[in-house]
This record gives sequence, structure tokens and C-alpha cells, in this order.
Amino acid sequence: MKQATLAPSTASPHTEEKANLRVVAMGGGTGLSTLLRGLKRYVPSPGTTQPECEDYPCLISHLAAIVTVTDDGGSSGRLRKDFNMLPPGDLRNCMVALSEDEHLIARLFRHRFRSGAGLEGHSFGNLFVAALSEMTGDFAQAIRLAAEILATRGHIYPATTADVTLTARMDDGEIVRGETSITASKKHIVELSMDPPDAAPMPETLDAIEHADLITIGPGSLYTSVITNLLVKGVPEALAGARGLRVYICNLMTQANESLHLTASEHIERIYKHSGGPIFDYALVNTGAISDEMLARYAAEGAEPIRPDVERIESLGIRCITGNFADEGDVLRHASDRVAARVLRLAFDPQNSRKGNPG
Repeated sequence: MKQATLAPSTASPHTEEKANLRVVAMGGGTGLSTLLRGLKRYVPSPGTTQPECEDYPCLISHLAAIVTVTDDGGSSGRLRKDFNMLPPGDLRNCMVALSEDEHLIARLFRHRFRSGAGLEGHSFGNLFVAALSEMTGDFAQAIRLAAEILATRGHIYPATTADVTLTARMDDGEIVRGETSITASKKHIVELSMDPPDAAPMPETLDAIEHADLITIGPGSLYTSVITNLLVKGVPEALAGARGLRVYICNLMTQANESLHLTASEHIERIYKHSGGPIFDYALVNTGAISDEMLARYAAEGAEPIRPDVERIESLGIRCITGNFADEGDVLRHASDRVAARVLRLAFDPQNSRKGNPG
């Protein structure tokens, strides 16, 4: 049988041309939308009778993004207050990343009004979701409709549809409420919690995790994008019992207000503290070089490359995948093509012992 190629120089002898992977990507912020751009290429265009995946094989039959909904600043925060709705910002970014015509849609959805009473500072994409939410009276339904309108190559689920607020206990004992206040604090986060603490996930979220062959968690801000999703009732238990391969995608750089000086293994330890136990089979960690110019730019913000302490990661029972996963542009991002290709190869690794292995 003819074998498919994941991407240039990443062929896998165990990958069949018409594999039917079910993939879940969990996170928030720009990290999740960056990864989704890579995974999207392996998903058939919606509504086509013959699978079409451009220059990539159609390996993914079902792609779901589980997205944090705790933002309380900027345009999202204002809409949250004015319309009593969940913040649409991270969900909007994921819709753009998964849309068919990302070029045009991205420009439109990211457009921020520069003037106008009540409009200034809002993005069109956020207002679009707000309009659908008001029309339907159901935020989750609004997201589903928006995804249909944009012909996204995947499903997008809010981590919870409850109106939740983040609370952080800092290293000096202070309690800080609200994501914006937490990220603005100069203190170190010791523990993150969610109010109310019993916020439930959408049934579709738990179903997607249960039936996934591959689950990615991260990249994204350690506390306010990654750990946030694990505070939703039932999600850590679903991940612990998942049959699919669970892959943590580690950030490239630390954040001064969330993960200053933490190594890759220490990121995982903070996650496990909040998840209540192990939830990863693999960790994907960057060991590629970062230019001096980029390092200097991030150092000015108090950020530094995350140290890949591979032995410590593997002592936690996690298999570590290293490589050059960084892409330098105006900012430093994960290379979506290389990361997507690498995690998909893991799903077809015959040495993978988890029940969800399709290889």
C-alpha cells in the first residue's frame, strides 16, 4: 500500500494513506491557535466528497479544540461584562486558525475598531460571536454556528460554559482574583483555583477526550492557558483515563509573571499538582537554537528559554521528544508544521503501548 508523508523529511513507515485519527488539542492563547494551524492541514475540507488536504495526507478525521474561557481583559472582558457572556477572544483565534480562508478571515476577525463610541478597541471577531450569542441565547451554540459559517476544519469547545473567575494564591500569601490581575502581578503563583470550583465541562468535551487517539496539551501560558483547563470539573479525570496518547507541548520561553526560571520538568510538576496526578505520556521540548537577537528581546521582558531537563522529565515516567520546534519571526512561536508532524508521528509509533494507538 502506498504510504503517506506527514511533511517534508518526516515520513513514517507506519502511516497509512487514509488513517482516521481523532485528535484533541487543549490550551488557549496564541499557543493553541498556532498548533491548530499545523494540525488543520491533515483534516479534510468540510463538505467535500473526496478528502482534500492540500499537500498533506488526510490523517485526521475529527479535530477538536478545547479552549480556556477565563479572559477578563480587553475586548473580551468588556463583552463579558456588557453582555453577560463568556470571553470570545481565545475561541475566536482558534476559529481563525481552523478556517478555510484564513488569510481573509484572519484580517477581518482581527480587525480592531480604532474609533467609535463603544466600538473602539473591540475586534470584529469578538462582536461577531457576541451577536450570535445574543441571537441564540446560547454561547456554545454561537460558537458552533460561527464555526459553520467559517467552514472550520475542526470543532471548538469552550472548556466550560460556566461564568468562571480565576483566583491565584501568590508566594507571599496574597489572593489575587481575575486573569488580568493575575498576569499583571509581579509575584509568583503558588496555586490556581477557579470560582465556582465545580464548573462543569460541556459533554462534548468529555466525549472528545474519551474517544481521542491523540491529545495535546499546550503550548500556552502555564497557569492561565494550560492549568486553567484542568480546573474544570471532570477534565483531569477524563485525561487520566483517556485511551489516547497524551502529549504535553512545552513552551519555548518562560513568562516573568507565570513561570520565571522554571525548567521543563518543573512546568510539568506544576501541572500535575493541579491535575491531581500524571496525565502525560510524552513531552515535546524544544532544544533548537534561538538567535541572540531574539533572546535579548525576550530578556528585556524577563523571559528566558525553558531548560530542557530531559532526565528529570523521564524520571517522571514521561518519554521526552526533543528537537528544533521554534520559529522566529516578529515574535518567537512554535513551528506549527514541525510540531504537528512530530506529534502525529507519535500517534503511529508501534512502540506506543496506549490503547488508542492506530498504528
